[in-house]
Amino acid sequence: MQDDQLDQVFAALADGTRRDIVARLADDDATLTELAADYPVSVQAVAKHITVLERAGMVTRTRDAQRRPVHLEAEVFSLMTRWIERYRLRAEERFQRLEDVLASEAAATNDTTPSKEQAS
Repeated sequence: MQDDQLDQVFAALADGTRRDIVARLADDDATLTELAADYPVSVQAVAKHITVLERAGMVTRTRDAQRRPVHLEAEVFSLMTRWIERYRLRAEERFQRLEDVLASEAAATNDTTPSKEQAS
């Protein structure tokens, strides 16, 4: 289930408008009409973007009297962060091993290279 959700989340975030909507909702909930006012497209086009984000589990729509605010779901970001962090740590470990190898080679080269005083 988590892999499928990650696929949907990253696919949803592949679109710049949806990334912008997520950034906007990080500040505060907003209705579809309020969100649509920020874009040079129709309300229906923004509604389609919201639907994609809903399917990915990134946003929910609630009812607050006459308003239907769109709410950003933080749990999805925890899932993404855990996935990204796992691979970030692996990459850092690889770079650290490379750095260690290069440092030991540099030290070995310095140990076998005659100094200027020895060369004279």
